[in-house]
Amino acid sequence: MSAVATVEITAQQVLEQSLDPLKPWFSLDPQELLQASGSLAFSFEWPREAEDPRELSEIPELRLWSLKADALCPWLPLVLERSSGQLARHVAMLLPHSFSRHEGLRFAPESLELWMTHRLFLLDHWSRGYGLNCRGNLEQMAAVLGFELDSSFWRGEP
Repeated sequence: MSAVATVEITAQQVLEQSLDPLKPWFSLDPQELLQASGSLAFSFEWPREAEDPRELSEIPELRLWSLKADALCPWLPLVLERSSGQLARHVAMLLPHSFSRHEGLRFAPESLELWMTHRLFLLDHWSRGYGLNCRGNLEQMAAVLGFELDSSFWRGEP
């Protein structure tokens, strides 16, 4: 899965909190998920009025769907595409943030630190449970979100 796979999420799926669009990803084993790093994109088919100024991450229904997807697919940040902002948008669905035209997306620093630390520990433990090492991938994920890891962060065995 080296090319980016765009998964369309319909308004009905959002309202039903259906994760059916992610079924193919649920069937992948951990090694395949790690190999698919950065290859998933979401396209939310959500109707909006032309004058609706909200970002997608400000729409409560989309945030709720994203929270459920994040809770049931803790590996999701590893597979989300990074360069076009898919990972950042996903995290914006989960965490307090602000957006300005000059500075772009800014997460509440404490929230980002807590979420990122939790996710790093969780995914490191998950991958090691399968005999895999994804620390390099996790460090890239953190860097994309502007989170710098101290050199002493990983104290356990790789």
